[in-house]
Amino acid sequence: MRAIRRFTVRTVLPAELAALGELVHNLRWSWHPETMDLFAEVDAALWEQIGHDPVALLGAVGHERLAELAADRRFQRRLADAADDLREYMTAPRWYQTLPDAARAIAYFSPEYGIAAALPQYSGGLGILAGDHLKAASDLGVPILAVGLLYRHGYFTQSLSPEGWQLEHYPSLDAGGLPLSQLKEADGTPVKVRVGLPAGRVLHAQVWVAQVGRVPLLLLDSDVAENDSAARDITDRLYGGGTDHRLMQELLLGVGGVRAIRAYCRITGHPDPEVFHTNEGHAGFLGVERIRELTEARLSFDEALEAVRAGTVFTTHTPVPAGIDRFPVDMIARHFGGDNAWPTVPVERILALGAEADPSRFNMAVMGMRLAQRVNGVSELHGEVSREMFKNLWPGFDLDEVPIGSITNGVHAPTWVGREFMELAGRELPSLLERARGWEGVQKISDAEIWHIRGTLRRRLVEGARERLRASWRDRGASPAELGWIDDVLDPEVLTIGFARRVPSYKRLTLMLRDAERLTELLLHPDKPVQIVIAGKAHPADEGGKKLIQQIVKFADRPEVRHRIVFLPDYDMALGQLLTQGCDVWLNNPLRPLEASGTSGMKSALNGGLNLSIRDGWWDEWYDGTNGWAIPTADGVSDPDRRDELEAAALYDLIEHEVSDRFYDRAGDGLPRRWMEMVKHTLTSLGPKVLAGRMLRDYVVDLYTPAARAARELSADHHAPARAFAAWRLKVTKGWPGVRVEHVEASGVGDTPEVGASLELRATVALGDLEPGDVRVEAAYGRVGPHDELLHPAYLALSADGVDDDGRAHYIGVVPLDRTGAFGYTVRVVPHHPLVAASAELGLVAVPEEPAGMTNGTLR
Repeated sequence: MRAIRRFTVRTVLPAELAALGELVHNLRWSWHPETMDLFAEVDAALWEQIGHDPVALLGAVGHERLAELAADRRFQRRLADAADDLREYMTAPRWYQTLPDAARAIAYFSPEYGIAAALPQYSGGLGILAGDHLKAASDLGVPILAVGLLYRHGYFTQSLSPEGWQLEHYPSLDAGGLPLSQLKEADGTPVKVRVGLPAGRVLHAQVWVAQVGRVPLLLLDSDVAENDSAARDITDRLYGGGTDHRLMQELLLGVGGVRAIRAYCRITGHPDPEVFHTNEGHAGFLGVERIRELTEARLSFDEALEAVRAGTVFTTHTPVPAGIDRFPVDMIARHFGGDNAWPTVPVERILALGAEADPSRFNMAVMGMRLAQRVNGVSELHGEVSREMFKNLWPGFDLDEVPIGSITNGVHAPTWVGREFMELAGRELPSLLERARGWEGVQKISDAEIWHIRGTLRRRLVEGARERLRASWRDRGASPAELGWIDDVLDPEVLTIGFARRVPSYKRLTLMLRDAERLTELLLHPDKPVQIVIAGKAHPADEGGKKLIQQIVKFADRPEVRHRIVFLPDYDMALGQLLTQGCDVWLNNPLRPLEASGTSGMKSALNGGLNLSIRDGWWDEWYDGTNGWAIPTADGVSDPDRRDELEAAALYDLIEHEVSDRFYDRAGDGLPRRWMEMVKHTLTSLGPKVLAGRMLRDYVVDLYTPAARAARELSADHHAPARAFAAWRLKVTKGWPGVRVEHVEASGVGDTPEVGASLELRATVALGDLEPGDVRVEAAYGRVGPHDELLHPAYLALSADGVDDDGRAHYIGVVPLDRTGAFGYTVRVVPHHPLVAASAELGLVAVPEEPAGMTNGTLR
């Protein structure tokens, strides 16, 4: 029989242990080893049995043991110290509190969060990044208020069939058994947010709060009695269901999330956010909801749009159009029009926000960018790829000017770095893992000490892998009597390579199998053996990804190699920590440039691992030739099989002739001196860069603070600046067809220009209905390509030199001829206003219809 309802009965702690509940319900324990030690002391055997889940621990520990602890003075002192430490952590001023003019609060929206294995609300890199973002914000005192959904079944757990096929399982989660509290009104009534649906239906959601250190994380849950069965299932699974189901999840996240924030701030007194950060397009409807709020406060749609854009940051994580959520236009129209229309927000304006090249599709990323004044990718290379992907939103501008920047991802060291390394850093390099300086001190640590820690972490991985592999084979139907060979799987002294990530085709899980015979030789080399530990999940609907997993499992099942290569199912945060800490080398071989950033290699680097990777994502910008190995890419080879063949051969060669040689080249004392030289250089060169703290500082300085200033400026005096700015934008947009560069004259150089000379320009511009103050006239100049195209030009603002009676304006300027070789120039006009963040923001530019004057030449 099955239970008709599932819930968790929580223990009642003795008064002497009340602080234990306080510690359990703040997820700071997930990155604070001392608090974890305290939990382990409650019941060491039970702590291991329940997988280090403090809530489960308190639900399972016996009353007798609690009574013993309540009478144990030593435990009481440790508990009091831990509680005092948490309170000090929560209240003491930190880096952010020293900044002038910073945002009072930032709302951060993401569809998934990887905080801890005990709160399984993540599927992969996007969620892990979001979790590290919140933890770093907590450590630095950044006042983020986060929003997500609470999925009743989370993401799936993974096992394997006897044939090696991925099987998905969706265990039910009970919010009462998670480190959550319900948001309630002062009278104890649970808060419910409401989102209207077509045909008169209403979606209700309750709000749970996960306290992530200093950061409250609001999780919306549609499994409430007020909903019909379909609505209750909206938050059933992460990325589950069909298109309509996915749309309702995103409506709840964006629209319902803003409403949950308003309720939370009203009840708790938390400052209302000045900045809203949309982490990928899934939460894009938050901007529409904020427009609704302002239009109901008597602003027009255009005025509200400007106010919303000023304080919104949008981060894109996908390097391929296929990774973007796109919905049928008629589906969006049903949800925002007809009987579900918002009186102050015309559905046509909403549809225009998500309009793309295909008129039948509504693009969530495009809407996110149109609703945000500041947009970024997650690595320098990804920023370039994103500018290329979305350049049509800003026609007439060069790729370099497309207003999409980049902030490279980082990882939260206390979550991902092995405790031994953390303690070494704390002893030798105080606060090293919290700041981006002082890393040169790594060179002072002895090779022997680092090598010893590496051995400890590798041994822990081997032991954990054997346990997981044995459990996996039992799930596949093997009897214990058949599994004696697992006792010898992997060797704690052998070079260990890790590969763990989601399994879409572009990540090329099976590239290592391209030449199975060559791989086998590497695994079984008599003097320089290699062992590989692999993990990863394919999306439940991705049959191709599941086939890749089956291929790798079948190879790893072969008796001759199964002690050297293993696939560990159910990749989650706990397994990710085990792998990134224990592996000597982290392998990443995606199709370049399809890896937006990737962060698992960063985690490995902080644990003394070395990266062996295609130059994609973060590795493209931070590989320096000696902090790991770059797998050569066969860029330009159009045949995918040939490209895989070439890159796989390069991978085998690197492992055999460079990686293995260096690992097994031992000095008289048994230490691999050349290997340790690379490890230390990796820690010194990458350590300051890969930290989530560095990433958060970049977001605060480059995006959050400017967005807060802009939001304040437009909202001042009852949004009078927003009204004025919207009116200016409308005037410029309507008047732009009348703007023309009519004539350009050049003088000051002879027939053979020489470097160091100056080019004097005079341009005549027709402004139509606009004023000189509405525009900026610029000279664009620099190197030219074979078709006279300017390559990465420089820009010089020309000075106004009078306006004729007929409205034609004249501009002058001097262009320096500061480089030799092919040189060219042109003149352009762009809109100009103090509240415009980038020249391309309005997507308007006027250039000469035909080249005027000398457009290019050669400088000597």
